[in-house]
Formats: sequence, structure tokens, C-alpha cells
Amino acid sequence: MPIRVLEDDVIARIAAGEVVERPASVVRELVDNALDAGASRINIRVEAGGRRLVEVADDGHGIPAADLELAFQRHATSKLWSVDDLDRIQTLGFRGEALASIAAVSRLRIRSRFRDEQTGNTLLLEDGEIVERASIGSPPGTSVTVENLFHNVPARQKFLSSPLAEKRQITLLLSRYALVQPQVRFTLTLDDRESFRSSGNGVLADSLVSILGRDVARDMLRVGPHIGIEDAIRVCGFVSSPALHRSDRSRILLFVNGRHVQDASLAYAVIQAYHTLLMKGRFPVAVLMISLPPEQVDVNVHPAKAEVRFQRPREVFSALLRAVRATLMEAGGSRSGPGRNALSPKVPVEDSFAGIWQESQTIARKPLFADEQATVSAATGSPAAPQRPRSLPMLRVIGQIGASFIVAEGPAGMYLIDQHAAHERILYEEFLDRQEREETMSQFTLVGETLELPASDASLIASSQEQLRAIGLELEPFGPNTFLIRSIPAMLADQEPREVLRGVLEELERGQQPGKSTLEQRLIRRVCKQAAVKAGTVLGREEMQGLVRQLERTRSPLTCPHGRPTLLHMSAGQLAREFGRH
Repeated sequence: MPIRVLEDDVIARIAAGEVVERPASVVRELVDNALDAGASRINIRVEAGGRRLVEVADDGHGIPAADLELAFQRHATSKLWSVDDLDRIQTLGFRGEALASIAAVSRLRIRSRFRDEQTGNTLLLEDGEIVERASIGSPPGTSVTVENLFHNVPARQKFLSSPLAEKRQITLLLSRYALVQPQVRFTLTLDDRESFRSSGNGVLADSLVSILGRDVARDMLRVGPHIGIEDAIRVCGFVSSPALHRSDRSRILLFVNGRHVQDASLAYAVIQAYHTLLMKGRFPVAVLMISLPPEQVDVNVHPAKAEVRFQRPREVFSALLRAVRATLMEAGGSRSGPGRNALSPKVPVEDSFAGIWQESQTIARKPLFADEQATVSAATGSPAAPQRPRSLPMLRVIGQIGASFIVAEGPAGMYLIDQHAAHERILYEEFLDRQEREETMSQFTLVGETLELPASDASLIASSQEQLRAIGLELEPFGPNTFLIRSIPAMLADQEPREVLRGVLEELERGQQPGKSTLEQRLIRRVCKQAAVKAGTVLGREEMQGLVRQLERTRSPLTCPHGRPTLLHMSAGQLAREFGRH
């Protein structure tokens, strides 16, 4: 094919794809502009996950009438003048692409009044072309309304996530802004329902409580401000005590000069600070701000501005690791709970980080495994299920190793059984059998306990009620982002309801994975994992024999629901060879 120059509208749509990946990208760019304009109040309204409408209104200084049309020309910006300015960027936006890119793939209306002017002005753009201009009366500030996002780029529309997933991304985005800008009041309305509101009072403690939840905020330890090499690198923020941890690193939030960044090296520094304090596969919660001279960090790495490059990456890594480790050691470094640096809602915190920029019932413990008929139904008073055919030979328990593994003998040799994995398999099949028989699987709580959640977690719970009821967890809305725990899975009746919900939330946060099992199946496996007898639990001989008898009659006795082996088998012949008898 011959080489030819693309038409302007094609160029605009291709360029828009680099800057505007999804509705959350639109929110990010517009909020960046509002913050750069000195806004103290920013209201965001979203409909249909952002496909139908995204609106961001602020009380910043506004755009002069003479500059309003110029703002939609590509690479037009008020935030830098020369190439030298790229080395000392202190604003969130600077590329001059956002408004032009958004307008190219939507129907966009902007209303703005500059603070020194008496009237405001409005523009309407369709697919990047101005179709309407007018003067209007309006308060100082700017409001941008984006409708029908990607309507002229069908390929991009097809790859958008569900409205629920897009709303969650926007909620998470606003949560990060509220942490790094606690002096700004953010309000987020999703489909005509207020989903998130920050106080805007400049007190970080209030932002942490509203975003992370009161229970999590209680276990947070204050970091710094810690000053690194030559007073150039400063670290402050909050990290969780070793008693508080998560199954992934998504709650490690890092900000560089007021900008949220995704940096694997910095996240690893935080994780390394917890070396020997957390179990393998568990990760801390952290909100950490790194401040350094703007000429030592390059933010012009990617159009989405989520990546940065440091002039001295080793020094930044070291400063972050040392600040977090020092905090943990000062707090005692124990898993038992927070030390004296722990955040309490009553403890005043620095006015804002911005100052740094500017400066089964474990089978209901019933005696754990009573006999071959012992099932979860025995704990709840339900009739026992019909006995299933044996899937393993009858085994005789010899003893227990390390309070984790059961040694048993069978007609074909020796069996070494992982008690936790085996119990998971037993509970999982019992759960599915009871579900098939439509038996009750919930245990009502004696006292209705309320739980206040971060906005992003509350939206997950609200959208997953059907799957939660299927596993016996019933939650009733009880105010904004607050739920009343009515019942929990019967298998977990002896556990703290809040802990049960935390485990379930970790599974919900992973979302629906294409090609993998359904969310409900994963929740069932999670419940069984929480309920199963743990490694390190000393069992009596009767308990061990009861567990083995139940495992013998499961349909798939060789693996737990997650696919890990439940037992290892060594035949008599293998044992003889190991001892040199053959």
C-alpha cells in the first residue's frame, strides 16, 4: 500500500487512545486540571459507568474567555513554556492533550468563568469540532460535561469493562486524590446516588477513615516525615501494623510530588520493610508520599502520567525502605497490633500531605471429626447427607507430624495427609451437597453488627448481594457505605463476623476472571478455606481418624478445591526400595 498522511480526525482519534483509555481516564484528566486551577471543591457526576456521562465541576480560577477555544487545540497548555520547564514540572497536567483528546471521542460541553471576569462562556464540541459558542452567567470555576464517550470509536467501546467495573475504577481514583489532597472536598455521584464524599477539612485522619474504613485506619502507623540523603528526599504517610495485611499489593498507594504513581520498585521497597514481619503471600496497606526536587524526577514518561523516572532511583528506594522499617521497629514490629504511632481519629495529624509538596464453624469445633457421618449439617441440626461411596481405601491413622500432617496406613502402603487441604476438600463437597439440597447455610448473628466500609468496597458488596446470599452471608444497607451483618456462613459461626467479611472482600476485589471459575464458586472455596482446620493445630487420634474417614468418601479426595494435593502416597514397594530391600 502507498504511504500517505492521515487525515486530521483520524490522527485525533489515534492520539485520544493514548490519553483516554476509559471513563476513569476522563475523570483523571479533568480532576488534574481542576486541582491545577486551585479548586477547593470538585464535584464529579457519572452515569452508566461513564459511557453516557462524565461531569466534573470545580470552583477553581476558571479559563479566560480569550483562551477557552485555544484550550481545545492539541498541545495548548498554560503549564509550561519551554523545553527547560519539562525538567521542573510541578503541576499535575502539562502535556496539553487532555481536552482535545476527550473532545475528539465524545460530545463535550464546557462552561467556565475566569475569576477576574464578570460573565462566563460556554462551548459545545462534537467529535472535536466546535458547534456552539455563547456567553452565560455562572460562578467562577469550570464545569466540563462529557457525553457518549467513544461513540465514534466502536472498537474502543467494545473493550470497555462493565459499568460496575468502570464505576469502581472511578471510585478508587477519587479515593487516591482525597488522600493526597485532603484539603479539597471531593464529591462523587454515581447514577444519581452519592457514592463518595471527602471532608475537605485538610485533616488526613478523616480522609484515611473515610477511604480505608475505621477498622483499617485504627491499625495504621504514622511514617515520618523522614528526611533522606542531603534533605532532598522526604517520606511521610501511613503504613499498616504487621497485624493488618492483605492478599495482594493493591493497597500499597504511592505518591510522588502529589502524583499517584505505579512503580514496582517502590512497592517492593515497602514490602521489603516488612521482611520477617509478614507471612509469605501477604502484603501491607500503605499510603506513602515521597517528595523530592522536581528536577530529580521525570514525569514525562507516559501519556497517562502514571509512571515516573528518578534521577537517583537507589536513593529513593533506600529512603522509602528505611522510613517504613524505622516506623515498624519503633512501633515494636510485632504482629499483635499497632504501637504508639498508630492512627486514632482523636489524634491530630499534619494538616495535609500537600504541605510536604510545597514543603464452618471450623466444623463448629464439634469435636472436630466425630465419625464417618460427621458433617457440617450435624453442627446446624440438619439431617446428615446419605453416605457416599468410598473413594479411597480404608486408612488407619498412625499419628501426626508437625501438627500439620496426618500419617496413615492403608492396604497399599503409607499415606501422608495435609490436614488443612483435606478438610478444605471435605467442607467444599459438603457445602455443594447442601446447596444442591437447598438447605440453610447461614448462621444468624446474635447481635446485628454494623460495618462501615470504604466507598469502593461498599459498591462491591452492593453489587454482589446475590452471590453473598448464596454462601450464607447476608448484609443489609444501614446508611452510606455501612452494612448490618445479619448472618454469616454456618461453617464460620465461631469466627468474628468482621473477619469473615474481610476475607470475602479480598475475593470480591479480584473480580470476575475470564476463563476462570465463577465468583460464587470462588467465594465458596474462600469460606471453606477460612473454616478448615489450620496447619499447626494439634488433633487427637479420634479427630484425625474422623477427618480421614470423611476424606475417604469425598468425590475428589486427591486435591483441595484450589488444586493443591491433599495427600502423598508411598507404596510398600517404594518404602522397601528406600530402605534397600530390593
